[in-house]
Amino acid sequence: MVNADAHLESRTRDRVLRVVSQAGPVSIAGLVDQLGLTETAVRRHVSTLHADGLVEPREGTAPRRRGRPAKVWVLSEAGHRALASDYDHLAGDALRFLRRTGGESAVQAFAEERVAGLEARIAGRLVSAGDDPRARADALVDALNTEGYSASTRPVGTPDAPPALTGVQLCQGHCPIQHVASEFPELCEAETEAFSRLLGVHVQRLATLAHGDHVCTTFVPTPTTERPSR
Repeated sequence: MVNADAHLESRTRDRVLRVVSQAGPVSIAGLVDQLGLTETAVRRHVSTLHADGLVEPREGTAPRRRGRPAKVWVLSEAGHRALASDYDHLAGDALRFLRRTGGESAVQAFAEERVAGLEARIAGRLVSAGDDPRARADALVDALNTEGYSASTRPVGTPDAPPALTGVQLCQGHCPIQHVASEFPELCEAETEAFSRLLGVHVQRLATLAHGDHVCTTFVPTPTTERPSR
């Protein structure tokens, strides 16, 4: 019985870690809403993850009823490593060998071929979404999550904002190639170009995990943003 309880606790803690990776920066209240757990349980798991060095606090922007804003939580570098593939080192070695033997153009060709495979696998999932970039972004999020990216969308701008500032942010809280991409930015660049093709609009990459940000953020311009976040 003790082992079963410990296994359940471990699985729940893993769920908390993955939701932080997907939704971060996220408050305790946000985790409660998404996980369906009690606040006490969420605080216990977050405290354990923090003690293990897997999540870290940031100052939130929404004020409490009194005093300073509530803390929000993001993955630490160790948290990203905990979710990373065991094949990261092998992939890095292979790309370094490719660069030594074939030059930068060989790495670029590999990045384009790799993302072409991703694009081919998920393009069909966007067909039913039609031409609306917001609907296509939501479909892309679902597809990316099956590929291990912990993706979500968040609306930005207001209905009366200039069109250039109105859209959604496509966020990737975990990237399976993060550590390799930090050395080979061609992988991120090729992925961004694929997102533009898949969504049918020119997107702009604002931040990346590979560059040390806590989430990859891509701005997707849309006609309006009156749509709930995923």
